[in-house]
Amino acid sequence: MDGDLARRLSDLARALQVEQDVQGTLEAMVHAALELVPGVVAASISVARRRHGIESRAASGELPRRMDQLQADTGEGPCMDAAFEQRIVRVPDFRHEDRWPRFAPAALEAGATSMLAFQLYTDGDVLGALNVYGAGFGAFTEESEEIGLLVAAHAAVALAAAQQVSHLHEALATRDLIGQAKGVLMERFRITPHEAFVLLTTASSQTNTKLRDVAEQLATTGVLTGEPPAEAAGPQDF
Repeated sequence: MDGDLARRLSDLARALQVEQDVQGTLEAMVHAALELVPGVVAASISVARRRHGIESRAASGELPRRMDQLQADTGEGPCMDAAFEQRIVRVPDFRHEDRWPRFAPAALEAGATSMLAFQLYTDGDVLGALNVYGAGFGAFTEESEEIGLLVAAHAAVALAAAQQVSHLHEALATRDLIGQAKGVLMERFRITPHEAFVLLTTASSQTNTKLRDVAEQLATTGVLTGEPPAEAAGPQDF
């Protein structure tokens, strides 16, 4: 590895470390791929979803966004293979590509010429794929692949860390909401914290609603999910 590349990769590591959220990390990864991988003109990040689905989360322009959508629509393509099966997927020339009979012709028609897709993974957890698109047919070299793998490795670590922080923030926010909702129930019914929590979980189970959503509704509106609405006040018969 030459000195300039080592310096730029170090800069990338620091830049990714500074990002505070998942989306910022994804956008920084796309920018880094454009800056560092020889032959690239466009890039995107596809995040893995359950049941072999992918979601386009960051893209440098219309072409990569279109490619991600085509793969989501057809259920096949380099991003899908990289995200779930292979560490790197090479497409030197879309004119002579037959691995994806539905995606490849549509990609060529949309303007794609060549492509590399790199798996993003850490400790066996597949996170998605880094996808780069070439300036022309046969645009990528062995150097492109080597640098792409290095960028993907840095990106995977940064993405995993950002997701972990995001999940922690979500967990803390959920805990706070549940605490607020329990407080509402404790005051309303003069019950213990445990009894209030049981009411929340029961409402969640009976209405097939996430506990967080039950707590949020109660904390913001005062209404417990599944609770019959209060009857409107009016004159009473005697």
